[in-house]
Amino acid sequence: MKHLDVAAIKDGSVIDHIDSKSTLKVAEILNIQNEEQIVLVGMNLTSKFLGKKGIIKIEGKIIAQKEANKIALIAPNATVNIIKDYEVVKKFKIVVPEIIEGIVKCFNPNCVSNYNNIKARQHVVTKNPIKLQCHYCERLMSAKDIVLI
Repeated sequence: MKHLDVAAIKDGSVIDHIDSKSTLKVAEILNIQNEEQIVLVGMNLTSKFLGKKGIIKIEGKIIAQKEANKIALIAPNATVNIIKDYEVVKKFKIVVPEIIEGIVKCFNPNCVSNYNNIKARQHVVTKNPIKLQCHYCERLMSAKDIVLI
């Protein structure tokens, strides 16, 4: 079988091992449509671990921790590679934090976090599958209930 590599980037970030179905959601989190540099998005690529995976390469962008926390909710198996001069200088696995702040809107319309400029806050009950509990109203949320702020 012929193998074709996705083009390398000089400096920037590569998000790899994204569940293929979540690739476009991760791209949305990263706001790639507003990037001026090279952006490569691959979906349904062969993966030993996931079967099919997605990958996103963004030249000139270093993934911030808040972005990594958002990605963790959508693609908990993802890894981030930081690239300098075509070499990986840092690699880390996305980690779902224990407490999520200011990232997910509580899906309870009566929750106090949806009013009065109170920062949304959830505790992670389980990481895979993701299950969150609102700090204020204690309502449980599963992946289908997650709406990113």
